[in-house]
Amino acid sequence: MITTRADGLTLDTDPARIDLDRVHHWLSTDAFWALGRSRETVARSIEHSLVFGVYTPDTAEQVAFARIVTDYATFGWLCDVYVARESRGRGIGTWLAESVVAALAPYRLKRLMLSTLDAHEVYARAGFSAVSEPEKLMVITAPAPSAVPTGPATGGVKPLATDLKR
Repeated sequence: MITTRADGLTLDTDPARIDLDRVHHWLSTDAFWALGRSRETVARSIEHSLVFGVYTPDTAEQVAFARIVTDYATFGWLCDVYVARESRGRGIGTWLAESVVAALAPYRLKRLMLSTLDAHEVYARAGFSAVSEPEKLMVITAPAPSAVPTGPATGGVKPLATDLKR
């Protein structure tokens, strides 16, 4: 999917266009939810997600990123939404969120979710609202990396067969 705004910014879902180094830098150094995230983790998350990049008209420089984790049937999770600091204040975040919602509309997902600390108004413009029954939601939060067991002998989880192929 490729969409272009009146100002020439282009939104594209081609994972080959994603500037991995730039996205890794943004997330690992400036996104509070992903500080310190490894380049390998960012690469793997992109590989297994529907990705959205926003690019300038003149240089095709990437200025924003988002990804969706979805089964394309019932559920989607919008995450890692990031607009470059120098590009903020131009409605790019709202356009990106609206484009994600539009791209997923044909799948008629029962639920599209996200988590935000401070951008509720941006996402509300794209149709998101607060969870009506938050008491139904639960989460497992991973322990700090130094506390994660390293293998079966220390209580680690055996990798799935599909993980072994990577």
